[in-house]
Amino acid sequence: MAELAHLERIDQFRWRLPRKYRPSMRVDGIIFASKQLLSDREGGSDPIDQVANAAALPGIVMASLAMPDIHYGYGLPIGGVIATREDTGVVTPGGVGYDINCGVRFLTSALDVTEIRPRLREIVDALFKEVPCGVGSRGKIMLNPSGLSELLQNGSRWAVAHGYGRDSDLELTEARGCLSTANPDAVSKKAFQRGLDQVGTLGAGNHFVEVQYVDEVYDEAAASAFGLFKDQVTIMVHSGSRGFGHQVCTDSLAMLAKAFPKFGIDIPDRQLICAPAGSKEGKEYVEAMSCAANYAWVNRQCLGFWAIEAFEKALGIGPAQHGLALLYDVAHNILKREKHDVDGKTLPVLVHRKGATRAFPPGHNELPLQYRSAGQPVIIPGDMGTASYVLVGTETAMQETFGSTCHGAGRLLSRHQAIKKAKGRQIDTELEKEGIIVRSASRKTLAEEMPAAYKDIDEVIRVVHEAGISKKVARLRPIGVIKG
Repeated sequence: MAELAHLERIDQFRWRLPRKYRPSMRVDGIIFASKQLLSDREGGSDPIDQVANAAALPGIVMASLAMPDIHYGYGLPIGGVIATREDTGVVTPGGVGYDINCGVRFLTSALDVTEIRPRLREIVDALFKEVPCGVGSRGKIMLNPSGLSELLQNGSRWAVAHGYGRDSDLELTEARGCLSTANPDAVSKKAFQRGLDQVGTLGAGNHFVEVQYVDEVYDEAAASAFGLFKDQVTIMVHSGSRGFGHQVCTDSLAMLAKAFPKFGIDIPDRQLICAPAGSKEGKEYVEAMSCAANYAWVNRQCLGFWAIEAFEKALGIGPAQHGLALLYDVAHNILKREKHDVDGKTLPVLVHRKGATRAFPPGHNELPLQYRSAGQPVIIPGDMGTASYVLVGTETAMQETFGSTCHGAGRLLSRHQAIKKAKGRQIDTELEKEGIIVRSASRKTLAEEMPAAYKDIDEVIRVVHEAGISKKVARLRPIGVIKG
């Protein structure tokens, strides 16, 4: 595409989109990618142009960043990271997206893969039965508005208090599973209504629960700190804030569309509609977005709890035998206030991560004590037939990407293109021939999410590893998957 000609190569895995590319840009764009990944993009979309659009936002600092899994999204590209000054910058829903706090929860076990292979189909069937999934699915938890309000304020603490997990899970969840800026009064009645019966539901699209095993260990020290070993059985839960978060984003965009003219802000793309962080509207978006983030953490906490129950029912064993426990839960789509070094000064900034994973380094005071010497666990999901990875955060990420890295492979085909390519194929049968048992509420989802719809995740991981913004710890292979 035309904008590729404007990229300046910094090194093998870093490319600069200079400010001169467009007069409105306030900072450069920096893209982490290999030549292969730069050419692997959905036809007709311009994610690099979106990097330039984000670089025009008021108060943006350092650079408009893109991870190697970049692809076209609403406003900011998926795989995009920006930070704006808290005092003079803006907040933008397009910098977080509709699936607020879509993220990953990762459980380890004491089991070896050889122990469960003979019972794998029973395990997958049990997961499909215990975990509500699919478009419009209703959860096992029915709330009234006051109960949902309590959940939105307390996040994962609410789930643990209601028996879905244990206190130690909070320490092993990003932000302890709760943004304190959540204010249920900033959430519409329509969002409340959509959120009442979807707590503890997987959803559809790229969301999944996978049974995996550790295929390869790259960093023995970090793996030991994280409790990982070769051939170990693991569970990965990938989900977000469901219809509640989608409605929060929809409502916020409508609210900002009405208020935007009074701010006198010029932006190159209306999908990046924004508000000054200190304005009434800016604060309301952050408060509502925080509610959706807390909803998502509760959602994954419950899904992880039921995944453990499914294992126990399928295998007839208890915690002493399976040892299933949370390693870490991390967000992919979120806006957070953090302190970072910018031009030699430590500033409070508002970091928008959209399709990007936090990757804090060893010694950071926000990390759980047991991981502080190693660094933050970074959980990168594949999808059905592809590998997933555990990485670890680095100091380079703190210096160059506001402590961020990739979040997955990134789409190569649109959902429509994937469905067209899968016509006449039986994706679940193809995967079973590779030793992967799949259960899905929709054959359409299997087509949309087939492995060929995504970039090469091994290449994405190679880029972030070689660039130093996160380091490989272990590779995971799927053997059982449930999807919506």
